[in-house]
Amino acid sequence: MAGLFITLEGIDGAGKSTHADYIARRFSDAGRTVVQTREPGGTVIGERIRALVLGEAMDTMAETLLVFAARAQHLREVVRPALSAGSVVLCDRFTDATFAYQCGGRGVPESAVATLASLTHGDLAPDLTLLFDTDAGTARARVVARSATDRFEREDLGFFERVRARYLDQARREPGRFCVLDAGQSIAGVQAAIARAIAQHAL
Repeated sequence: MAGLFITLEGIDGAGKSTHADYIARRFSDAGRTVVQTREPGGTVIGERIRALVLGEAMDTMAETLLVFAARAQHLREVVRPALSAGSVVLCDRFTDATFAYQCGGRGVPESAVATLASLTHGDLAPDLTLLFDTDAGTARARVVARSATDRFEREDLGFFERVRARYLDQARREPGRFCVLDAGQSIAGVQAAIARAIAQHAL
């Protein structure tokens, strides 16, 4: 059975992490082996890089390079082996997040991220990307309500709006891969939409 690469994307506060376990259960119930992971992170090296990226102020290009360094290790240790074994890889963020956050949010040139993506993972792309979309104001309010936030979550509303706009632009560019979910509805409503999406694209 071929491996399946599914990514979860969305601005901070969109609620994607809330639904990861539900998605994993859907595939497990269908008899698939599921590997849940995240970026940056997923490996010992990746988690160390994650702590730096989320916790330390730095140059935007340094931030971008670190994200791809973590991604390279993640692909080697986790993603590619799991796909080769026929597993479903359910990943919280991938390169779409870099285009959204570093290009859309920070202003890093798209050409730079595209080059790094090509060097890091070539033509490997998710089979399905679930984009949890909600307005930036709602997402920002959810983030502010958290007891602890990282430096991305502390960004202003304008940053969130730029990131969201870039995500939606990416979805328009690749409608065959992206499924945009209304994350502003109830949990049951979101999960019903997820079930339809994975039944259509993956199961």
